[in-house]
Parts: sequence; structure tokens; C-alpha cells
Amino acid sequence: MQSVCWPLSLSDVRRSAAKPQRPHLDALIILEREEKVLLALRAGTGYRDGWYNLPSGKAVEGEDIITAAVRETREEIGIHLTPSQLQTVHVLHHYTPEHTHRICWFLRATEWTGEPVNAEPHKCADLLWAPTAALPANTVPYNAAGIRAYLADIPFSLHGWPTAPDLHTAEARS
Repeated sequence: MQSVCWPLSLSDVRRSAAKPQRPHLDALIILEREEKVLLALRAGTGYRDGWYNLPSGKAVEGEDIITAAVRETREEIGIHLTPSQLQTVHVLHHYTPEHTHRICWFLRATEWTGEPVNAEPHKCADLLWAPTAALPANTVPYNAAGIRAYLADIPFSLHGWPTAPDLHTAEARS
């Protein structure tokens, strides 16, 4: 296996450009209250049913990540946010077992209007305010990794990549 050295030459860039990556862009919303974070218990989705995850969703064609976060939060848990109430606290590049990848934007809501409710009972069995220091064992792994990184003030991490360097430590910020 050939190692990659930076900077790459123009011919290296052209070779790698033959098949550009097209990741999903996910907005994951962190709502905190009294050192707890709001999680939703997945159900009826076909992906990680019975596991907890943050209120979240993919940006659709032509939609920026902040607009996606505002929309998904309203659709999933019935609260209203404005873009100014969201703060980017972590970005995680996740490689899935299906060999796809996603860029996950963890956005902390500084305030919101309304009380969270299960607005999608066909996709969610329950809502839980879980202690940030003790997330449920059945929290979707990349969600848990992003929450832990946010709490450790780590702005970026990789998750699930088979050959990725360890970018989950505070030293990675330098």
C-alpha cells in the first residue's frame, strides 16, 4: 500500500478525481437540559431500530445544513428553532458498514420554542433525556462518538474508517 504525502501533485489530484465521493450531509441536533441530552428511540425505520439517536436527518437537494436542522427538529420533535439558535459544536466524518459515508454536523440548540414531543411515532418509540456522562449502551455509535467529542471540545473526528488515524483526541486540534 502506497502512503500519501502532502501536498499531492496535480497528477495525484486528477487520478483521485475520477470518482468523487458523494457523502450524505446529516444534521444532528443536541438539546441539553440539566446535563442531559435528548435522544429518540428508533423504531420502524429498518436502521438501528431499538437504538437511541439524536434528533437528526439528511439535508435534501438544495438545502443547507442549518435549514435541514431547523426542519428536522420541527418534524421529529415538534420544537421550533431559528438558525441563530444553532451552534456548530462538532463535525464527524462517518464511514458506514455499507461502505458509504456521511458528514455529520452536530449542532447544539442554545434555546428553542416549545417542548419536545414524539412527532413521528411511526419512526420513534420514545424520547429520553439521557445523562451526558452515561449515554445508554444502545446509542447509535457515531451519535455517541459525536456527543463525546462535543463534550471534550473536539471540533472534528473520524468514525468507522478502517485505516483512519486517531482523530478523536484533543491533540488532533493542533
